[in-house]
Amino acid sequence: MVADGLFELHGDEPRLIGTRCAACGTVYFPQAPSCRNPDCREKTVERAVLPTRGVLVSYTVQRYQPPALFRIDDWQPYAIGLVDLGDGLEVMGLLSGFALDGIAIGTRVRLVAESLYADAERGPVLTYKFAREIDA
Repeated sequence: MVADGLFELHGDEPRLIGTRCAACGTVYFPQAPSCRNPDCREKTVERAVLPTRGVLVSYTVQRYQPPALFRIDDWQPYAIGLVDLGDGLEVMGLLSGFALDGIAIGTRVRLVAESLYADAERGPVLTYKFAREIDA
């Protein structure tokens, strides 16, 4: 995985891991050590498995290659989207399977896990992404 604690796999299905305030219900991603809601008097948070489907509310296309710290094998321009997962939570993530000129606000998306790059010692390093939801 690209970073510990961001997501986990249940079989082939990824699940984002966040936190939820035990008192006010505010949800955070990535995980937060305590509640940051200024109206909440309690600060205790609990681990929360987040929804795997949402709606694309914004996006941008990155046409420059990021510095080496942000490693991507076979780099090419890519899109990053802001996805509404419900409960007032919006999560940013790479978009997968979209033509860069065919992305539309309001598109229903689902969480997927894909290789970001291959590491000589660890093998494929996975990250979470959002792909277009396929109608059932």
